[in-house]
Amino acid sequence: MTAAAAAPADDLRVRILEAVYECVARFGFAKTTMADVARAAGSSRATVYRLFPGGRDELFAAMVAWEMDRFFVRMAVAVGDAEDFAAVVEGALVYAHREIRLHAALQKVLATEPDRLLRFMTREDARILDAVVAYLRPRLDVEAAAGRVRPGVDLDEATRFVATMGLSLMATPGRFDLEDPEVVHHLVRCELLGGILLSVG
Repeated sequence: MTAAAAAPADDLRVRILEAVYECVARFGFAKTTMADVARAAGSSRATVYRLFPGGRDELFAAMVAWEMDRFFVRMAVAVGDAEDFAAVVEGALVYAHREIRLHAALQKVLATEPDRLLRFMTREDARILDAVVAYLRPRLDVEAAAGRVRPGVDLDEATRFVATMGLSLMATPGRFDLEDPEVVHHLVRCELLGGILLSVG
């Protein structure tokens, strides 16, 4: 397909995903139908099925992946001006905690249909982890070039460790109060990065 031919289909797909999001936010997964989505998208059920032949499960999975992508893109923008690697991680944890807490649609579905939502989210785990690793690794390279990484640290392993732990904390912060800047500062600079960077202040 040429770019010109692909653009309308891409626009329609996004419009349908936006409609799925709107319907799930209002009705939940269980009560959202293909007809609801088509109506919200200003399209026909045949068109929705043509783009998502797997039906509701494919629609829901695509919407969850799309919303997760948007979430992490917004996060990347939010921490893009951070001064160093530690500040990037710190800012990401604070941003994620705040946005998850304020995400009305997410909180509603977590309260009513958590198993179904988590099943769709789990499908994206590996892809999201790889994306976060790819985002963080160049920033850790900067720290290494500046001589701030501890001797013997494997940069690939360190980046994956920080990404894995960061994603885990975003979902379940446990004993850490991510609304307290001092707690986040200590968590990132002493516990997550203490064995990776020589000095993180």
